[in-house]
Formats: sequence, C-alpha cells, structure tokens
Amino acid sequence: MTAPAEPRARFRDLVAAEWIKMWSLRSPPWALAVSALLVVAINTNAAVADHNNWPGYPEGIRELFVPIWAMRDAFTIGGAMVLMLAAASIGALTLVGEYSTGQIRTTFAAVPARRSVLAAKTVVVTAVTAVLGAVAAVTSFAVTQAVLSGRRIGLPFDYPGATRVLLASALLAPVCALVGMALAALIRHTATTIVTLTLLLLVLPSLVTERDHATASLLHALPQGAWAELVTVGDSPVPVTYPTTIAGSWIVYGLWSLAAVVVAVVAVHHRDPAP
Repeated sequence: MTAPAEPRARFRDLVAAEWIKMWSLRSPPWALAVSALLVVAINTNAAVADHNNWPGYPEGIRELFVPIWAMRDAFTIGGAMVLMLAAASIGALTLVGEYSTGQIRTTFAAVPARRSVLAAKTVVVTAVTAVLGAVAAVTSFAVTQAVLSGRRIGLPFDYPGATRVLLASALLAPVCALVGMALAALIRHTATTIVTLTLLLLVLPSLVTERDHATASLLHALPQGAWAELVTVGDSPVPVTYPTTIAGSWIVYGLWSLAAVVVAVVAVHHRDPAP
C-alpha cells in the first residue's frame, strides 16, 4: 500500500518558521535594539549641537536652518549609515548564518521548494527591518525636533514633506536588508559578505561626486544617494549641476529591492538545486 504523500508546506507556515528562526537567536533582538538606539543617539547629538551653537550662528545660517538643517538633524548621514549597515547585516545573516552552520541543508530537505523558502525569508526580513527603520525614523524626528523646539526652530510631524522623509528613512532599512540577503546568497561567507556590503552601501557613495554626469548618475542610482534626495526638504543653498528627482529616487528604492530578491532566488535555485 502506497503511503500518502505529505502535504506541501503552506506559505504562512514557512513565514512562521523563518520568524521563529530569527527570534530564536540572541543576536537579532540585540542588534535591532542597539542599532535603533545608536541611530537616534547620532541624530540627537546633531540637534543638541545646533541647539547649543544657535546663538553664535550668523543670520544667513539662521534663515536656511528651517527646514533644511532642522530636517538634516533628524536624519544625519551618520545615522543613515549606521541604519544601512545594521539592516544589511541582519538581512545577510538570516541567510549566510544557515549556510555557515549547515542548517540550510535541513531547511531545504524539509522544504525542497527553494523559491518558497526565499520568499518567506524575504517577507520576514522586510517586515522586521521596516519596523526597525520606522522606529528609528519616528523617534529621531520626535526627539531632535523637541530639542530644536527649545530655540523655536523645531518642525512638527505635519510639516510639508515630513511624511516623505519619514517614509524614505524607514524604507531605507528593508532595501538594504534585501541587498544584504542577496549578497549572502552569492558569497555565502559572513565576513566577506559584511565587507562587501560596507564597500557597496557606505564606501562607494563617498568615492563618487556630482561633479560630472557619470558620477552623479552613479551616486543617484545607489540607495544612499536616493535616500539623500528623498530626505531633502527645501531648496538647497548650493546649486546642483546634475540633480535627480523624487520620483526617480523612489524608483531606485524599488529597483534595488526587486533586483536583490531576484538575485537571491536565482542564486539559491541554481547553486542549491532540489533533489
């Protein structure tokens, strides 16, 4: 008598399994909490510095401070870099960690459908890092503007453009997390993956400028460059020779996310074929 075939794993069960995997380790909760606190601390430090130095600022700076510099205090490049690296590392470790321990073989033995496993990982990583980004963004804005309000230069949550800035900063985390997962699927070595992420997301943008069209286009096509455009509110006092657009920056977010998922799925599907 033929034994009945085992039912296929439901996608929600795969998501639940990936969720349990993430929270069964000690490092992810600590990494998320410390990352959020560090981002808020860096941004708050910028706001405190401007609050303390405000009496000595010349009139020209005071005129431009709201909204340009007030918003930049809430979303500093230093805070963004910490958020990017933390989210990318979390995304990478959810996959490369299984390869390093050999647990991935057990996962694929239980669920031969590689694409479904990667889709479940994508859902969990995106959800968790989106919450990380949202908490860091909202808290940073609230704290920094409360500090600046002591000089009557803080911005409210309903300030024009604030919603876009908050959303862009929150979504920066899952975008980078998906990039981290894609590189983990390709490289499959923890240290090499983290170094590559650092070079791609943090170092490369600092090496290119907007002085000519080619380098400006490259900068605008990177997640950090797109984020910088999305969090800019008000007219820049320095003319931009090769500007980008808000719509184009949102497209960059979407393309990086989509490309990362495709790369991860293709890499796992071809390098770990189902038996």
